[in-house]
Amino acid sequence: MASEKYLAMNKMIKEISVIKTLRFNFHYFKFREAVRLPVIVSRHVLVNCLGGSIKLTGAIRSGYIRIGFQGVPVFDRYRSRTVWNVGGGTVIFKGRAEIGQGCRIGSGGVLTFGDNFQITAETTIICEVSITFGRDVLCSWQCQIMDTDYHQIITDGEPRKVTSPVSIGDHVWIGSRVLINKGSEIADNSVIAAGSTITGKFRETNTLLAGVPAAVKKTNINWR
Repeated sequence: MASEKYLAMNKMIKEISVIKTLRFNFHYFKFREAVRLPVIVSRHVLVNCLGGSIKLTGAIRSGYIRIGFQGVPVFDRYRSRTVWNVGGGTVIFKGRAEIGQGCRIGSGGVLTFGDNFQITAETTIICEVSITFGRDVLCSWQCQIMDTDYHQIITDGEPRKVTSPVSIGDHVWIGSRVLINKGSEIADNSVIAAGSTITGKFRETNTLLAGVPAAVKKTNINWR
C-alpha cells in the first residue's frame, strides 16, 4: 500500500508544471497564500484565461487543489488537455478538489466547489451566473454542466431565460456522460445514472435519478 502511494506521488511530481503552478498561485493569491502553493497545475493544462478571482475557505494547505492530474486509463493523457478559461466572476474552493485530465472549466459567474470535490476526466463546466457543488461530490467523465443556454428560445412570443443557477448537493455521484442543464437542482445523497439528462429540480434526498429527461427511479438509496 505504501509502495502504491509512493508511485502515485512520484508520478504526480513528474507531471507538475512549475511555471504554470507558480503563475497560477501568484496571480490569484496574496503572497503569503501563494508561497504555500495551494493549487498545483499539471503540464497538460492549457491556461487560456486567468481572469476573475479565486476564494479559498478554511485552512490553506499546499497542493490541496489539483488541476489536470487524475484521469482514466482509456483516455490519451498527452492529447487530452485540461483547460482553465475563467474570464471573470469568482471561483470558490471550500477545501480539497481534484479537477482531472481533459476537463474544461469556463466561468464568468460564481462557481463553488465543496470540500472533497472530484472530477475524473473530460468533463465540461460552464458557469455564467452560478453553479454550486456541495461537499463529497464525485463527477465522472465526459459530463457537461451548464447554467446557460447561450441562445434565447422564444415560445409563443415569450422569451425564456437564458441562464438559471445550478445547485448540486452534498455526497452526489454524477455518472459518466451526464448532462446537467440550467436551473437544475440535485438534493443530497443522490446518484445520477450514466447518460442521464437533468432538466429540473430534484429536492428529495437519497434518490437514484436516470433517463432522458431524468426521473426518480429509486428512493432511500445511498452510495460510497
